[in-house]
Amino acid sequence: MTRRGETLELAVLGLLHERPMHGYELRKQLNVVLGWGRVLSYGSLYPALKKMLKAGWIVEHVTTPEVVAPGAAGVTRGAAVSRRQRIVYELTELGNDRFAKLMSDTGPSSWEDDNFDVRFAFFGRTDREIRLRILEGRRARLQERLSRAQQQLAATTERDTYAAELQRHGLESVEREVLWLSDLITAERAGGTRRGRITKPTETT
Repeated sequence: MTRRGETLELAVLGLLHERPMHGYELRKQLNVVLGWGRVLSYGSLYPALKKMLKAGWIVEHVTTPEVVAPGAAGVTRGAAVSRRQRIVYELTELGNDRFAKLMSDTGPSSWEDDNFDVRFAFFGRTDREIRLRILEGRRARLQERLSRAQQQLAATTERDTYAAELQRHGLESVEREVLWLSDLITAERAGGTRRGRITKPTETT
């Protein structure tokens, strides 16, 4: 399976670990977990669901929404009531085991950009040692990237001012994330949690 496919698999299993969902709701929540920069199409989602059904990680149930009488509380008078059946997806025990296995992986793939973001969204379902290893691995990876970018910036500045400015903007984003990771690591080592929101720094345009 490709890294992108594994990331989508992890996101689906993680969301269904919380509660069963139908396709529309699942796609909407996946777009939140995967980040604002990506919009997941049904053409990508349903083949992934089909593979997970075949593997026995999820099951599907067909449901029909209840009919709500016109004029009932919260229903606009004369509004059409949909009776269209929905397919609801639910995690199985095998799927729960698969999710736990993916979340316990602390290897290099767990530090990469897309995979890390999804893992972080479900960090509350992992123990502190796993979170620490992933956070430290991610920080080390970014520090390596930062070192290479700083060397490239020095060479670019002499040739192209605008290219150098773009690289500098990227450097600032990486530096902010390294500081954010360091803050999280300190809190994890102390056995506590950060006060307030845990918000990942985002790039500005």
